[in-house]
Amino acid sequence: MHRLLFFLMVIFLIDCSGEKRAETETQASTASMAAAAQQTTAQERNGVNDAISNSRSNAITNAVSKVSAAVCGINVTQIREFVRTPFTFYDDPFFRYLIPQEPYYQRVKSLGSGFLISSDGYILTNEHVVHQAVEIVVTLSDGSQQSATVVGTDFITDVALLKIKGSSYPYLKFGDSEGILIGEWVIAIGNPFGLFEINAKPTVTVGVVSAVDRDFGRLDNERVYQDMIQTDAAINQGNSGGPLVNSNGEVIGMNAFIYTSSKDNSGSIGLGFAIPINRIKGVLNDLREYGEVNRRWTSGIRVEDLTPLVARYFRLNTDHGVIVTEVDRNSPAARAGLEVGDIIIEVNGQKILGRNDIWQIIENSDLRGGDVLNLSVIRDRKVLKLTLKLEGLK
Repeated sequence: MHRLLFFLMVIFLIDCSGEKRAETETQASTASMAAAAQQTTAQERNGVNDAISNSRSNAITNAVSKVSAAVCGINVTQIREFVRTPFTFYDDPFFRYLIPQEPYYQRVKSLGSGFLISSDGYILTNEHVVHQAVEIVVTLSDGSQQSATVVGTDFITDVALLKIKGSSYPYLKFGDSEGILIGEWVIAIGNPFGLFEINAKPTVTVGVVSAVDRDFGRLDNERVYQDMIQTDAAINQGNSGGPLVNSNGEVIGMNAFIYTSSKDNSGSIGLGFAIPINRIKGVLNDLREYGEVNRRWTSGIRVEDLTPLVARYFRLNTDHGVIVTEVDRNSPAARAGLEVGDIIIEVNGQKILGRNDIWQIIENSDLRGGDVLNLSVIRDRKVLKLTLKLEGLK
């Protein structure tokens, strides 16, 4: 009897041990499956994140990442002239004539944008950003601030070249504004309303090239805006001097001004204009070397208005144009093949009625040595096409 009870207890203990071992194995298997499930979930989550990141990254974001570090904010203290009048409440021309208004000068703070174009600290911006500046402070994308000196300015093209001390700066590469496509994506980057000062990061707006070759000619303030790039990328007060870049991260223009419906010219309505980079390239070397742009040149010809009497003498069927009266030896005109008695009827595709039209073209074209004039000339009652390359004078 005792042996039977002992035998039954042994069997019971063996069964309990098996159940516990099975339970332990089950728990271990469950834990292993949970860990594998967690690992799979993490991998899937990382895969989803990568997919989302890849889908959000595109040519625009890549270009922004490439160029942002080279864009800077510019804070300027300028000396501006104001006029004080004693007739605050009653401003009448008669009294202004009797008692002239008194000019006075005052320090004014303003801001703009700029961008580095070399590793040794050369910066491009608009001339109107630093006009009459007595102090220029540049804020870089790393938050540091440096005083800048003016290397050269050109009022007419509205381009200024600055320099800060240091080396190994990130800088932007120039593109080709001649190859711009209407409708292609462009990015305007800068310091609108001084927002750069908050965290030393530029503001980015995106749009397309709306038009090219917008010629505004010589404005009332004597600036000449030629071949301008029009964009609907938002450009606001403080964006002046910032780069307009393409989707490759290349600078194709420098933001200059906007058309706006507001009275203070401060709000974007999608009509912004940038100076084409090829035009900036044309003045950059002069600014770096001489501090100004050399506009002294010669053509080597003298002309007079074409009168009806002269037109009859040459048996011409036209009464518009100018007649060449002198051609200097070994001059650009002589090399172009011009002769005394030639009648110039067109310059760069524009009809010439008289000498005033030629001067108007010269004024509105901002010509310099090396520029080319395409002429339509009447000689022996035949129309000739001649190319005149202007020669710069030192």
